[in-house]
Amino acid sequence: MEEIVVRRAVLVSIAGSARDLAEVEKSLDELARLLDTAGGEEYARVVQVKDSFDVRTCIGTGKVREVAELCRGADIDLVIFDFELTPAQIRNLEQDLDGPEVIDRSMLILDIFAHHATTGEGKLQVELAQLKYTAPRLVGKGKALSRLGGGIGTRGPGETKLETDKRHLRERMNSLERQLEELSHNREVMRAARDRSGIPKVAIVGYTNAGKSTLLNALTDAGVLSQDKLFATLDPTTRRLTLPSGEEVLLTDTVGFIRKLPHHLIHAFRSTLDEARYADILMIVSDVTDPEAEEHIAVTEELLDELGASGKPVLYVYNKCDQLPDFPESGIKKDETRIYISAESSAGLTLLLETLEAIVLGGKERVTLFFTYAEQGKISALHSEATVEAIEYGEEGVLVTAVLDEKCRGRYASNIRHE
Repeated sequence: MEEIVVRRAVLVSIAGSARDLAEVEKSLDELARLLDTAGGEEYARVVQVKDSFDVRTCIGTGKVREVAELCRGADIDLVIFDFELTPAQIRNLEQDLDGPEVIDRSMLILDIFAHHATTGEGKLQVELAQLKYTAPRLVGKGKALSRLGGGIGTRGPGETKLETDKRHLRERMNSLERQLEELSHNREVMRAARDRSGIPKVAIVGYTNAGKSTLLNALTDAGVLSQDKLFATLDPTTRRLTLPSGEEVLLTDTVGFIRKLPHHLIHAFRSTLDEARYADILMIVSDVTDPEAEEHIAVTEELLDELGASGKPVLYVYNKCDQLPDFPESGIKKDETRIYISAESSAGLTLLLETLEAIVLGGKERVTLFFTYAEQGKISALHSEATVEAIEYGEEGVLVTAVLDEKCRGRYASNIRHE
């Protein structure tokens, strides 16, 4: 097992005005959780109220001195900024701080992704994102571009030694992009096969650590790693789920969203995130115990819109309700489009399945159709357009029991048997 070096860090941010301080503190709280997930811990945080970023170091010279003294006094060797830094700013800050390593929020998220990537595709995606974002900053810091390991902001899933030569970097990135393109093509082939099956696709999406993997496990016994950490799940997992009526859906767990999710990460994980774009139904999961649950849903919806995954049926699932002192299991209920559940205790899951089934079957009906043997070609077409549940061969023809939507019922109206 990889040894995680626990490092204490000073967190730094800027508030445009005093009115922005509360929002900045929320973002720093999340940064502290990211640091904890990466194996570090917060020592202190420094916030400067400043209406514009200093071009050279973002924060003012006085604040740089304050951070430097804070680090020297407590032997702190890591400073994390809650916004993106340019290579020059990192170099200037490390020079002025004289000792501590400087990284930004994006580099910390990349580090966590590197630690949690388990599949070949996930590792390639992380390495490409790291190279595109981190490499110029490492060059600016005068450090060798190699898989250093053993420290927050430096580890990666690959074993390849990267040289400082830009041509070598470009060749490596081109190679990664080619491999990912091939894997993306394979994923599209798998999606096409799922589309041909006619089984509805449901994507579990939402803010990181909302309990998406726990929910997938509770519904399908998927055995997906579930931890109380940010980005515990990085690679998508798809499982077949049978609804109460016998109707089946494909349920996919996806990577969690977060504030300020770097755009280069969205691009690198496009094929993975496309699971939400190609889904028929979205299940947005949030942690009902989190005071920022509604804000997290807004972030999720914004990113889904950016991915082109909006405009489809959505089921809002408020998880962890068993942790609310005034919400007993007997009070589990549906509130308009909201379903309150506990994936951990299974409270509310029956109602969740019934509501999901109502969405899946919206406008659909179970009917019996009769086809003469001369019409058997229609049965083959029906398999791709509806859910065929049973086929019975008789002397005069074939009886088929299937679940059809309104459009499909119109197409096969002459074959439908009415009781």
